[in-house]
Amino acid sequence: MIERGPRPVAPFSHAVEADGWVFVTGQMPTDPDAPDAPLPEGIVAQTRRVMDNLAIVLGGIGLSLENVTMARVYLTAFERDYADMNATYQSYFGPGKLPARTTIGVTGLAVGALVEIDLIARR
Repeated sequence: MIERGPRPVAPFSHAVEADGWVFVTGQMPTDPDAPDAPLPEGIVAQTRRVMDNLAIVLGGIGLSLENVTMARVYLTAFERDYADMNATYQSYFGPGKLPARTTIGVTGLAVGALVEIDLIARR
């Protein structure tokens, strides 16, 4: 668990490392400083919060988004939110530095979120 990381919404670790591979649990768009506050409005704000939470978790173990090799994105309104999520997500990575990714449409996410993202990183 990362000290300043977001409060988990279920029983899990923020990240688990095995042989230099780091598996980061899917993050929700909750505010680590105010975990009971309402979620941000809209897919852009929620994607930013999720990416910021992922960066907090990675930073807590001495890594950054530059270490990410794979991402999985879960969207509750795929058709509506895919383009805006993509633009926001892409802004967190340098040119030519995008990790592999899968994006999946789902029927629901914890805490009523519009987006959840989990990561695989390499130390």
